[in-house]
Amino acid sequence: MTYIAKPKFHHPKLPLNDLGLTRRDYEGAMSTLCAGCGHDSVSAAIVEACFELNLPAHRVAKMSGIGCSSKTPTYFLSKSHGFNSVHGRMPSVATGANLANNSLKYIGVSGDGDTASIGFGQFAHAVRRQVDMLYVVENNGTYGLTKGQFSATNDRVSVGRKGQKNAFGAIDLAAMAIQLGASFVARSFSGDKDQLVPLMKAALSHKGFAFIDVISPCVTFNNHIGSTKSFEFVRDHEHTVTGVDYVPHRETITVDYEEGSVIDVTLHDQTRVRLRKLDTGYDLSDQAGALQHIMSHQAKGEVVTGLLYLDAGETELKEKMDMVAAPLNSLGVAELRPGMAALEKINAGLR
Repeated sequence: MTYIAKPKFHHPKLPLNDLGLTRRDYEGAMSTLCAGCGHDSVSAAIVEACFELNLPAHRVAKMSGIGCSSKTPTYFLSKSHGFNSVHGRMPSVATGANLANNSLKYIGVSGDGDTASIGFGQFAHAVRRQVDMLYVVENNGTYGLTKGQFSATNDRVSVGRKGQKNAFGAIDLAAMAIQLGASFVARSFSGDKDQLVPLMKAALSHKGFAFIDVISPCVTFNNHIGSTKSFEFVRDHEHTVTGVDYVPHRETITVDYEEGSVIDVTLHDQTRVRLRKLDTGYDLSDQAGALQHIMSHQAKGEVVTGLLYLDAGETELKEKMDMVAAPLNSLGVAELRPGMAALEKINAGLR
């Protein structure tokens, strides 16, 4: 196995933020994802957002589950805290960590399988409880680690890499987050850095549950079935003498389009996704209007991107539970064991 590490040296005149740190200080290990994977662009956006916000990495905790997306916290903020949980259980681990130490900024990275399937119930309760965190779903509509089956977010009109049809409708995680009570809901495209980085910065600055659904194309398992360069075609027509596989190099997809406009993005497999960016007249505080906007454009085959809903007045989990301001892990014996007088007062209130 070949180990590739990033060089420790960098240009001495790289830009510094207010903490005297460069963007390199916010990076992580070398990515082992497929070349051109949209997930790497999401990691780069998180790096850029934290750099511009002057967030010290040791005050950040990264949480993830299982999947291609859940590998990505390794690739940013190497000097932060981190916990890679089991499949679909990241929201409950993040909730517990947040209650124990609310002085940290929490970033949860998940995928459409990790969140919309096995972890759907966990996700729902993290939203409704208003856990103070940024929750990012890197949404590619497929299970990459298990070779490209449909995920629960894949549109019904989609055709699989083996020509199979999708029998089920898609779960729209942004619409679901709005319905469940998230106070910050956005959607973006991994190739739209100009939109994604500001959304990341806003979400990291938000108090409460901030959710970003990032459409992030899979360059490996969404190849066009009719292509003679597809993985299926090559496997069906080659004579294999060794048990090897090959992932071709792909360039990262980027887009640039104006507010209120629609753009068709051609993916690596020659399929297309239609994106619509919100216009300036959109009402961020209208919950029902946000859902109607998402569904109406979905019927046209369009994916709405931008900040979809914002409730600046919602309280986060610690406030809802009337907890002390100090992190629980910092409390001493005197605070945790207040004595018999306090116990008698509590008992009296229950009689």
